[in-house]
This record gives sequence, structure tokens and C-alpha cells, in this order.
Amino acid sequence: MLALLRPVPSSTPTLPPANGPQRQLFGIAIDALTMTQAVQRVLAWVDQPSATCQMVVTPNLDHVVQLQSHAGLQQAYRQAGLVLADGWPVVSAARWLNQPLPERVPGSDLVPAILATAHERTLQHGDSERRLRVYLLGAGPGVADRAAARIEQQWPGVQVVGTYSPPLGFEKSSEENQKILQQIAVAQPQILVVGLGAPKQELWVAAHQTQIAANVALCVGATIDFLAGEKRRAPRWLQAIGLEWLHRMLSEPRRLVKRYWHDAWAFPPLLWREFRRRSTASHVDPTSAG
Repeated sequence: MLALLRPVPSSTPTLPPANGPQRQLFGIAIDALTMTQAVQRVLAWVDQPSATCQMVVTPNLDHVVQLQSHAGLQQAYRQAGLVLADGWPVVSAARWLNQPLPERVPGSDLVPAILATAHERTLQHGDSERRLRVYLLGAGPGVADRAAARIEQQWPGVQVVGTYSPPLGFEKSSEENQKILQQIAVAQPQILVVGLGAPKQELWVAAHQTQIAANVALCVGATIDFLAGEKRRAPRWLQAIGLEWLHRMLSEPRRLVKRYWHDAWAFPPLLWREFRRRSTASHVDPTSAG
């Protein structure tokens, strides 16, 4: 219990913004994009790849709390090409702090939206050679294979070119990491869907970003499990009122209750500190409030 009540560090990391509309919150530069705009940004990277794989991260409440003291995660966020608010607490806090975000863009919705849009583009062009190439990295043994089958059944305009479920502790093995990178290079995906859980997925992509042979890497947690039907999303009405977290906690209590309890204690001081910081800044310089 004492560990859950430990004070949040007073220093807030400042992560530099990328190009485009953003909101500076809790030391994070969050892209103020709708789901449609985020899909367009990702597919633009698919069409016009940059020299290095673009990383997409989707911070929820737990990410925000971890970022205050996790130097490795801070660095990963610095390297991200797109930072999209996943959790309702983050979106709600942004509105309260007069830094509104247009909507919540969870990774578990972003990936299907990308796949659906890519599928429609393939149909419009009538060219199977233009199918979006996707690689699924993460989830338990066999889960990514089931997700791949369901993806290609639902969106024939998408091709899953590879899947892999790495063993426990793989990130500490240079041999295993090189094996994964080689498999991705051989498969030549345009999008790498990474479902290793946070912060492992963000740390892994950041550490190997220059070696990942894909246009975009999406760090999206349990999305592969959702695509495979292994885990069920909350009903839409629960999502709409911001209670998807409750559904997930009740679905996986042993894994999530402690984490959510910790975050519930840690976030209010963060929110209050952010409010005080902005209030102080607005008194010093009225133009800085927005």
C-alpha cells in the first residue's frame, strides 16, 4: 500500500513537439487530431515513407503517470512521430485545462480504422498489388495468427505478411531481437502493429527504430488480442461515457486492479500541479494561458 501512495516526482519532463497541431499536457506534446486525421497521417507515411520508421504512441492515464519518472519512456515519446490521446481521463483533463483535444483516439480503434480505410483504397484502385502490408508483433502464442485470419477475412484489401509472439524476456536478448528484426525485414510490411504492452512496446520500438524495416510502427497494447477475438472491447455505450476502463478492469482484475488503483492515486496530484503551473504562467504572461 505504501508503494501505491508514494508521492509523484515534482519535476515534469518536457517532451518537444512534432509538426502539426498539438497540446502540451503533463510534459507530453499530444497531437490534436481526430481519428480520421490520424488515419490519414499514418497512411501518408505508408505512401511516402521517411528514412526512419515512424512510431505512433497512444498515451492513456497509466502512460501519463509513468512518464513523470520513467526516463526511457520519455525518450521513446521524444522519438514518436505521432502521440494520440487514448484514455478518457487524458481527454477530459485536456478540456478542463483549456487545452482541448478533438476526441479520444485509442489504438484499439485506430488500427481497425486504418485497415478499413486501406481496404477501401484497394477496392477503389482495383489493384491487389496495392494491398496494405501489415505485420503483427505480440500477443500470446497463436493469437496473432488468429488475428491475421480475421483481418484478411474482414478486410481483403489488407495483407498480413507475418506474425510473431516473442518469448518472455525477449527484449533482453540481442539474438532474439535481431531475429525479430530480420523476420520483419524479410516480410517487408508497411505497418508494424506492436502489441507488447506498455512501456515494453514503446521502449522496444524506440530502441530499434532505425532498424525496423517498416514505414510505421503502431504501439497499441491489447489491439492484437481484440482483433483475434481473444479479448472483448467494452460495449459502445460504456466507451461513450468514459467507462471502458471499468470493463477492462473487471475483465482482468488480477492484472489491472493494482495498476488502476495506483493511477487513481497518482493522477490527481499531477492534474493539480498542471493546473497550478498554468495558472502561474497566465499571471506572469497572459498570452501563455492557451
